[in-house]
Amino acid sequence: MEPVLKAKKIRKVYGSKGNIFPALGSISMEVYPGEFVGVMGPSGAGKSTLLNVLSSIDKPTSGEIEIGSRLLSKMTEKEVALFRRNMLGFIFQDYNLLDMMTLKDNIVLPLVLNKVPIEEINQKFKLLAKQFGLYDLRNKYPTELSGGQRQRTAVCRSLITEPELIFADEPTGALDSKAATNLLESLTAAKEERNATILMVTHDAFAASYCERILFIKDGEIFTEIYRGKMNRKQFFNKILEVLVMLGGDLDDPL
Repeated sequence: MEPVLKAKKIRKVYGSKGNIFPALGSISMEVYPGEFVGVMGPSGAGKSTLLNVLSSIDKPTSGEIEIGSRLLSKMTEKEVALFRRNMLGFIFQDYNLLDMMTLKDNIVLPLVLNKVPIEEINQKFKLLAKQFGLYDLRNKYPTELSGGQRQRTAVCRSLITEPELIFADEPTGALDSKAATNLLESLTAAKEERNATILMVTHDAFAASYCERILFIKDGEIFTEIYRGKMNRKQFFNKILEVLVMLGGDLDDPL
């Protein structure tokens, strides 16, 4: 099976001359179709920088990133922008929903921009919104929704184009424990029922315990990697805590 994402010796350096800050060392990694992969590490370890570089929001100083057999470095800025819109999905901590648009309009916006026929748009929306328990809220605006409902709306928006890869940046960071659990179960359902491929940056061991594999970043380098395998989520959670203790990371939300 070919990986969806291949990163080879990714480096990111900020500054110049005598004032250089190496945010990422030399990171190589792969993500395969249908995987739910987590990225963890202490504050300032380079987690968000890695996500931004891998998702084409930022450019690496050196190294190669390939998504779905497309080398990002070989694409023009316009091609990268279109690729990001059409082939990638994004879930952010602050939802990034448009307050002047209804729940439905927020979700289908990527399809509207791509001029997908309205019949297809409505069909895809209905299927997704019902799966995530949002269909009855379709005419409400983001300000009328709870945090959990807004984040599930963001998940649906990320899935509506059937992207090759979804990037989630601290998606549970603004949610209470019940809403966070609902969101993580929704992401798991997207992986299992839609074969979605998800790369999630999180500092939260509870959120990470839903992943199948976790990369731990320290000082801009991969410190270690662990697999869930046959462990149940409680066992995997405890394994995550053990690594975070070694890294000096946060211990959040015990199961």
